[in-house]
Amino acid sequence: SRRLGAADGGGECKVLKPCVVLYVCPYVNRNSKEDLFWFLPGEQLLCEASTVLKYVQEDSCQHGVYGRLVCTDFKIAFLGDDESALDNDETQFKNKVIGENDITLHCVDQIYGVFDEKKKTLFGQLKKYPEKLIIHCKDLRVFQFCLRYTKEEEVKRIVSGIIHHTQAPKLLKRLFLFSYATAAQNNTVTDPKNHTVMFDTLKDWCWELERTKGNMKYKAVSVNEGYKVCERLPAYFVVPTPLPEENVQRFQGHGIPIWCWSCHNGSALLKMSALPKEQDDGILQIQKSFLDGIYKTIHRPPYEIVKTEDLSSNFLSLQEIQTAYSKFKQLFLIDNSTEFWDTDIKWFSLLESSSWLDIIRRCLKKAIEITECMEAQNMNVLLLEENASDLCCLISSLVQLMMDPHCRTRIGFQSLIQKEWVMGGHCFLDRCNHLRQNDKEEVPVFLLFLDCVWQLVHQHPPAFEFTETYLTVLSDSLYIPIFSTFFFNSPHQKDTNMGREGQDTQSKPLNLLTVWDWSVQFEPKAQTLLKNPLYVEKPKLDKGQRKGMRFKHQRQLSLPLTQSKSSPKRGFFREETDHLIKNLLGKRISKLINSSDELQDNFREFYDSWHSKSTDYHGLLLPHIEGPELKVWAQRYLRWIPEAQILGGGQVATLSKLLEMMEEVQSLQEKIDERHHSQQAPQAEAPCLLRNSARLSSLFPFALLQRHSSKPVLPTSGWKALGDEDDLAKREDEFVDLGDV
Repeated sequence: SRRLGAADGGGECKVLKPCVVLYVCPYVNRNSKEDLFWFLPGEQLLCEASTVLKYVQEDSCQHGVYGRLVCTDFKIAFLGDDESALDNDETQFKNKVIGENDITLHCVDQIYGVFDEKKKTLFGQLKKYPEKLIIHCKDLRVFQFCLRYTKEEEVKRIVSGIIHHTQAPKLLKRLFLFSYATAAQNNTVTDPKNHTVMFDTLKDWCWELERTKGNMKYKAVSVNEGYKVCERLPAYFVVPTPLPEENVQRFQGHGIPIWCWSCHNGSALLKMSALPKEQDDGILQIQKSFLDGIYKTIHRPPYEIVKTEDLSSNFLSLQEIQTAYSKFKQLFLIDNSTEFWDTDIKWFSLLESSSWLDIIRRCLKKAIEITECMEAQNMNVLLLEENASDLCCLISSLVQLMMDPHCRTRIGFQSLIQKEWVMGGHCFLDRCNHLRQNDKEEVPVFLLFLDCVWQLVHQHPPAFEFTETYLTVLSDSLYIPIFSTFFFNSPHQKDTNMGREGQDTQSKPLNLLTVWDWSVQFEPKAQTLLKNPLYVEKPKLDKGQRKGMRFKHQRQLSLPLTQSKSSPKRGFFREETDHLIKNLLGKRISKLINSSDELQDNFREFYDSWHSKSTDYHGLLLPHIEGPELKVWAQRYLRWIPEAQILGGGQVATLSKLLEMMEEVQSLQEKIDERHHSQQAPQAEAPCLLRNSARLSSLFPFALLQRHSSKPVLPTSGWKALGDEDDLAKREDEFVDLGDV
């Protein structure tokens, strides 16, 4: 980044290039050396207002800090007059791109104005301007700015500018992503330590096939190179070996089984998008005949048996996900401490009514059901969805995370997201509503996936190389428009707009950063918090050991489950084929194909048998899905609420104690190695940021609990059993004192 600041001479001004966007400040007057502002390459100042009071969120007395409110084409930023109060050296986990008081334009969720102490949603052109501005962010931060002491003209300019640049529909080419890419074209350096497989070459897919031993039955194809067949599919993907490549071209990639992953026992996970709905009987007959041939290719009993999972009609709807999250996020968008304590008494009922945790449970349960089919019954599973780009991405990723320990490493997890989400055609641009063109298309499917992953990480920490902090910053990165990873609907859209598919050979294609270059956002010291110090890599076997072992998960089920059915008769095969065709042609069916009592019995036996044994963190991994086992991802959702923090408590305290034990064991190991004159193997370093855990918040590293929240003001009705408010406050102080000890 570059720093633009004041000229040394008093009264001099820095003239910026004029901009065609509305609400642009044509020049910026800099009168003091302290009045400095960081700009990214290509970032332009749009408008600003001085003498703005930023309220401290947890302070019910409405205290705050005076400063300047600035809006650029990248972010909204508050620049406090007292820089020492804002730039705290103790905040060791800093993002180099987004500061504590910065909000990217894509991260703004809702904007409210306060008129005569009444809170109203702001949109469009305003006739009257508010005395107070409240911004709710998609990362669940809440900012409140008092505009009473700001000049009227500046209030109009800053409020109108913020509303326009965060809510007005945008064109793709007008995203800051392109301004940054153009300005930083010669300065973009990729991280040499980033070995994430991007799956943008045929070689990457062949490598994945070889890694999963899927190259015996499946092949990587380049029939869509240059996106000649389908703009929805990636340039390269994998299909069953017997499938003729001309079949891929017939319906532009629809109705084609696309390979996701292969299990150690030879079973595979596939996905398929539905054929377009047609009313003409002739075309319907052609489609039915086509699907019949496809199904015979992949379903060849007794050698290959396919189980279909229709996610479009027999599972969650996108509307359910959208509605549930809309209710769920309101629990954490708290304006002040009084509002927090007012809603605290009905927390559990509000949480339950949102249904968010229930949706997480249903996703994990579906992934376990598919895992049971592949692991225990040796069946291929075919996921069906209209475009195979939402729930297919979610479920296929969860299945691989549970079955493949490679996906639980950081590189493996990043490669999984590249393969199933980015190359899988998940519409990040629409689902995150980056262009503000259609609110109905905004559905947090990827965030739901990360929440499901967090449940696994929370329940089985040693199985993952990454931490919950890694997942949290990854969710934040959805709204940072300098990375290309989450800002396109498909690889074709990205390549076209980056100039890679254009006809102009003289213009150099833009080279964008990926979110996997973590050095762009964090210093090496902060990056240590993204790696789990409790994770132990799977030991590598020498050649002699490998010969005597079969390639299986280390932990197998002790009791055999229901044997897979014998080769079905012709009539049953015909019925299964018809069912697949009905699903792909968009026909409704009366009941679930996979909701039989037999399936539920198999699932329960598989689930209970696995959890009755000790866990092999390098083998099959299943989550607990009972109600109490699914929890709120506190670090992400509660990190900005001081009242929800525990001083010296939570998981950070437990982790700190474990690290102390690890250091002691490592010290003893060093002494043993010295005695045997052996060279010590490099050990994973414990994050030094966790040394003084007694003063850290339970929501570390995003909150250090340096501010003191006011005592709760609780309603008297319903709390009589707890005693009066003074007793409760004293009791709270006692707990805090214990935590300090």
